[in-house]
Amino acid sequence: MIRSILATLILLIPGLAGAQAQDSALPDPIAALEDRGATIGETFDAPGGLTGYTVSFQGQTLTAYVTNAQDHVVVGTLLDGDGTNLSEPVLSAAANAARPQSEWDEVANASWIADGSDSAERVIYAFTDPNCPYCSRFYEQTRDWVDAGAVQIRHVMVGVLREDSLGKAATLLAADDPAAALAEHEARFDSGGTPPAESIPASSQQAVASNNELMSRLGIRGTPSVYYRDDSGDIRLVRGLPRGERLIDVMGGAKPE
Repeated sequence: MIRSILATLILLIPGLAGAQAQDSALPDPIAALEDRGATIGETFDAPGGLTGYTVSFQGQTLTAYVTNAQDHVVVGTLLDGDGTNLSEPVLSAAANAARPQSEWDEVANASWIADGSDSAERVIYAFTDPNCPYCSRFYEQTRDWVDAGAVQIRHVMVGVLREDSLGKAATLLAADDPAAALAEHEARFDSGGTPPAESIPASSQQAVASNNELMSRLGIRGTPSVYYRDDSGDIRLVRGLPRGERLIDVMGGAKPE
């Protein structure tokens, strides 16, 4: 018999046996989590008579465990008697799973700067903070694909790293030629890049604020974070700077000759 304990306890919802599930396929406590704003993912087998669910809440993916009687749920990390984290493989698989079309659509409808040809066969989206050194490195290492017209990178401009990040991002979005402004900013990145303009349109500031909210809602905490479609057409998300083979996957193949 597996002896399990719960650590890093995040949420305990007792006494939900009388709750009314909105979806008959969900146990009442899981439906109650959904009522509180959680998004319910996949179910999975768990020890000790528990039934596991992945749950997304306030930008975090968590594991939830429903008791055998289906009248209580515990959200947190499940450890066995040896201290093995039984939740980690589930969360790792969830993090690496294909992303839903709804996320792609939300990012596509955000405010972004198109870097590359509008006729490029491949389009990717990158959350980009103008003060992020890894975003700058991503910009530099993608030049071969962009300059060849093979890929268009749509930089979803956010301002999350420093106090002037939002002002810089809004200044770039508001430029007469945002792509040229972004290129100039990157060329000057080591010396601070483009400073915030003295007068920035409120619409551009609001656009960046909305992008910040989207980033948070999608559970993205680092820049760059890149959405792309793999060879099968599935939507993937790289959190952080793509490197090596992952960069080739993101860009759809090796550097153009």
